[in-house]
Amino acid sequence: MKLEKITKARRYEDACGTAHALDLVGERWALLVMRELMLGARRFGDLRASLPGVSANVLTQRLEGLEAVGVLRRRRLPPPASVQVYELTDWGREAEPIIKGLGAWAARSPSHDPSLPLSAVSLMLSFRTMFKAERAGEPVTLALRFGEEAFVVRVADGVLTTERGEAETPDLVIAGTPPEVAAAVYGFRALPPGAIVAGDPETFDRFAALFDLPPKA
Repeated sequence: MKLEKITKARRYEDACGTAHALDLVGERWALLVMRELMLGARRFGDLRASLPGVSANVLTQRLEGLEAVGVLRRRRLPPPASVQVYELTDWGREAEPIIKGLGAWAARSPSHDPSLPLSAVSLMLSFRTMFKAERAGEPVTLALRFGEEAFVVRVADGVLTTERGEAETPDLVIAGTPPEVAAAVYGFRALPPGAIVAGDPETFDRFAALFDLPPKA
């Protein structure tokens, strides 16, 4: 009941779809919670680790609010894990183009600082957003390892896909942090020594050439 009262009190009372979207996900951190769930279910602790600026109390409120409006759901994984996770509903996942579009638009801001902290999921969505399909040539598969998190990025037939997990036969294996990889892909800094665990460094150059940040407004 308390959540319902807060939600009603903050509605815009405007029939515009944009206004209703803000009714649903306009609270601080809500869109970033959705962003972190775009690549699959996460535990509460995983979300907190990816969003270090949010308190446990606020994160709980946002998860409850997004669940109440049907954007996400919680479920318990079967044994032996037996832990509770949060995941987007089918409707919630439909917001990916919105999140990517908003990110691409904001990247044109003169005050956008791409050197700030970046989560692994943010980097994967950035690849999906900034990918230039017309530049794609030979297929390439990258295995990215960020601590305990592993991701696979594939480019084939002009299509880029990203997912969690280990690649069986990657062309390149990179270990580091999301900001380090982002800086190298977008041309701010070279990869630190030792970041390329396996593969030809020229493969990374070929991969990085598939992405550009948009020009500043």
